[in-house]
Amino acid sequence: MNNAANLVAKDNQEKATWKFILGELKPKGKWLTPFNIISIPIIILGIVLIVIRFWKGLGSVTNLTQEVPWGLWIGFDVVTGVAFAGGAYVLTFMVYILNMKKYHSIVRVTVLNGFLAYVFYAGALLLDLGRPLNVVNPIIGNNFGVSSVLFLVAWHFLLYMVAQLIEFSPTIAEWLGAKRARKILSGMTIAAVIFGITLSTLHQSGLGALYLMAKEKIHPLWYSEFIPIMFFVSSIFAGLSMVIFEGSITHKVFSDQISEKNHHNHNTIIHGLAKICTGAMFAYLFLQILVFIHEKHWNLINTGMGYWYLFEIIGFVLIPMLLFFFSYRKNNLLLIKVAAIMTMIGIILNRLNVTVIGFKWDAAVRYVPTWMELVVTLTVIFIEIWVFRWVINRMPVLRESPTWVKTER
Repeated sequence: MNNAANLVAKDNQEKATWKFILGELKPKGKWLTPFNIISIPIIILGIVLIVIRFWKGLGSVTNLTQEVPWGLWIGFDVVTGVAFAGGAYVLTFMVYILNMKKYHSIVRVTVLNGFLAYVFYAGALLLDLGRPLNVVNPIIGNNFGVSSVLFLVAWHFLLYMVAQLIEFSPTIAEWLGAKRARKILSGMTIAAVIFGITLSTLHQSGLGALYLMAKEKIHPLWYSEFIPIMFFVSSIFAGLSMVIFEGSITHKVFSDQISEKNHHNHNTIIHGLAKICTGAMFAYLFLQILVFIHEKHWNLINTGMGYWYLFEIIGFVLIPMLLFFFSYRKNNLLLIKVAAIMTMIGIILNRLNVTVIGFKWDAAVRYVPTWMELVVTLTVIFIEIWVFRWVINRMPVLRESPTWVKTER
């Protein structure tokens, strides 16, 4: 009788779990919002283009060639997107290693943003491969070898996504009410954070190292043997600028889920991040000046690409750095947000200058992405935002953890 009762109870529990999950899959809130109206048609068109890409090949939707095999999907979706996801490793380092508790309330949403960025940009990488099934080659070292940069980056990507999933998994356990699993997963968090920080610092610089072998193809103003260091340092303020930008939006859109205490702490957190951005951007600008002087590229400044280089460095590194500094000193929240947006634009410019604009800049026929590549890029971003919104609305990412979590502590 006891066995029969246990089986019935187990069966009822499984049915309740499935009913809960199916219920959570249903849409919540209003459908006719500006974001939905804009994003849904683009996503539908983008999915159609993705099907055509896999059906008829890269040439059917892109302007990629054998001479220019990496375009917008690598330069923006992967190289730029990974820099913006850098906020996850910076924040976890600050909270779990440096014990800066005031940033604890934004750790979960930052890790979620970073994890989704890596998942979707890894998907964008598949789109760019002529033969997507060959994605396993860098992981197993086939054709490239285990000492290649691509092998290291592939493993860093794969393992860091696992580390971020472990970091975020206590939130999933709280959502499902899995008390025992939550306790086990929470115990794994610190190890996952340390492992993830190590991996992230390596692959942020590793992406830059991929371009070390393209010395004859990248414009001299953007090429140097220090590209890996530049990519790593810039990922710090790129990630934190994204945290400021994304955090300011979620603070308004999901304000009903944020506790009164975290509402009050929001401005303090933003100001603290602005201070860190100022320091990181100063270090980056100092390194850029040192590299420029060392490479002796003075004769290139008075050219079209030279003006473009100054536009990037002065307009989107020096000026936003000064804005961060003065906005922090003057306690001006609006100026911090403006500086964050300008910094993000600067990161996009820098990564595209290395990977697209400054790549084979002197070729007779330049690579220009098609409108279809742009639509697919927007599709990847919009789907990521949809998934991000779905998770925020259902899991305790911004809102407080369930009461049973507090009693466990």
